[in-house]
Amino acid sequence: MSVRVIVRTFSELCITAGTVIVLFVVYVLFWTGVRADREMGDQIDDLHDQWAQGTAAAPSPGASTTATPAPYRSGRPFAVMYIPRLGFTWNKPVLEGTATGTLKKGLGHYAGSARLGQTGNFSVAGHRRTYGDPFKDFPQIRRGDAVVLTDGTTWFTYRVDKGPYKTVPSDVEVIDAVPRKSGYTRPGRYLTLTTCDPEWGHSHRLIVWAHLDSTQPVEAGEPKALRR
Repeated sequence: MSVRVIVRTFSELCITAGTVIVLFVVYVLFWTGVRADREMGDQIDDLHDQWAQGTAAAPSPGASTTATPAPYRSGRPFAVMYIPRLGFTWNKPVLEGTATGTLKKGLGHYAGSARLGQTGNFSVAGHRRTYGDPFKDFPQIRRGDAVVLTDGTTWFTYRVDKGPYKTVPSDVEVIDAVPRKSGYTRPGRYLTLTTCDPEWGHSHRLIVWAHLDSTQPVEAGEPKALRR
């Protein structure tokens, strides 16, 4: 085989490899985001349809009922989260579980952590990058910021107390009922948000802790934190 043929073959292989790499980058940066945004929009639309039919996921805190709330269904949405600090158009569905497939559709509630608005630590994970980049701007969250959720019957407004706090993936205490490093010293109604760090890696985690500041029925309109 001549040198010319070898060089040409090598060049063609490099071009092919380069094309594959470019297509992969486009897929990761663009197409997964397009699909995730569409999927999250569909999840929110489905929730709104359920709520319009009177099938909200959970009763309001303190509601006078002796019925046991229906458990959250694995991989299914049950709430919508809003974080004004990340933009007044920022809203994401919250689904039950943190499996890979679930986190491609929105934010994931850690199974076993508290229910929304209830005593304990309602803990939620989300991707920093890819699949819609839901927590891309996570480091911008500051103490005092509002994190608002609704389950179709109630608005829950949490206020950030600490974070973003950097730790390692093995630090599972961050979602304890009373997280030791959060500054909380007794049981309460808390919220923990977690995502990966650095932006395109997963060697560490960023954590935000918040407490339940107020609730109001959806019939009363949007909470103050969401009003422009």
